Amino acid sequence: MPELANQADLAHIHLLLNHFPTIGTILGLGLLLLAFIRRNDHLKKVSFEVLFLIALATVPVYVSGQAAAEALKGQAGVSMDAISAHNDAALGSFIMMQITGFFAWLTLWRIRRVGRPTTGLTYTVLVFAVLTVAAVARAANMGGDIRHPEIEGGQYAGLFGASSASGGFLSAAAIKDFVLQHPWVWPTCETLHFLGMSLMFGVLMIVNLRLVGWLRGMSFASVHRLLPFGLIGFGINFITGMFFFIAASEQYTQNVAFHYKMVLLMLAGVNYLVLTVYDEAWALPASADAPLPGKLLGASALVLAVGVMYFGRMLPFIGNAF
Repeated sequence: MPELANQADLAHIHLLLNHFPTIGTILGLGLLLLAFIRRNDHLKKVSFEVLFLIALATVPVYVSGQAAAEALKGQAGVSMDAISAHNDAALGSFIMMQITGFFAWLTLWRIRRVGRPTTGLTYTVLVFAVLTVAAVARAANMGGDIRHPEIEGGQYAGLFGASSASGGFLSAAAIKDFVLQHPWVWPTCETLHFLGMSLMFGVLMIVNLRLVGWLRGMSFASVHRLLPFGLIGFGINFITGMFFFIAASEQYTQNVAFHYKMVLLMLAGVNYLVLTVYDEAWALPASADAPLPGKLLGASALVLAVGVMYFGRMLPFIGNAF
């Protein structure tokens, strides 16, 4: 019964958040197009920040969607084909959203270093934002069909291929089978997950310890150039973590430690964005001390990173889901 209650709670969260990716991506894309029309670099920067934040907000939407699917299985009037098709479409749109968010962040990082948006990265974000709007809109529309199979007459085709039942190009069921049927996949992902975590945390340690007041021999600009390596580490963790989650989603959606980890991860992502665009720290030369807001930013980033790692490590020991 507690497990069912937990799934129901997450299903309500999914209903609350599921329009954020669609509306937010349209908003970010609209701001970017308006920035092109007005030739306004500041507006471009705002659009990149919006797209990054929406990519971050899409994480709990996708995670809670898995719990909602588990809660709906077996209920009268629910089409399992529609659930599978929506799940595959949601996975494709989720991946597209994360790619868009990554390039949006990378563009912000380049703006900080060169002082203006670079043409190549800006157009890359524009292209991916357009594709992402199409993907999330498709996934959202298919989600509405779950209790109304008569809308599509039982035929469901995802943006990235047909439904999982017909062997689409991107299928959550196929990924799950691949992970669980090959004994080497899980331990390999565990190893890569640890390496990605070490890279990410190592970069965060250097950058944020500089803000807190250590490593004063380096300017903030010199450690700021390390941030992309930290995001690469996060990317490795994200990919391997998705393999874990897709292969055994019930172990995570029913685990309170995973919920805490997701909350802290969202806060850490916002912190990472602030760290990227933080004006006062950028002008911080070697041997100079950061202002109080910078120290608080650095300290909070370290606390959040440790919290994410702690609850990740506690997954097998808290919640009795493993």
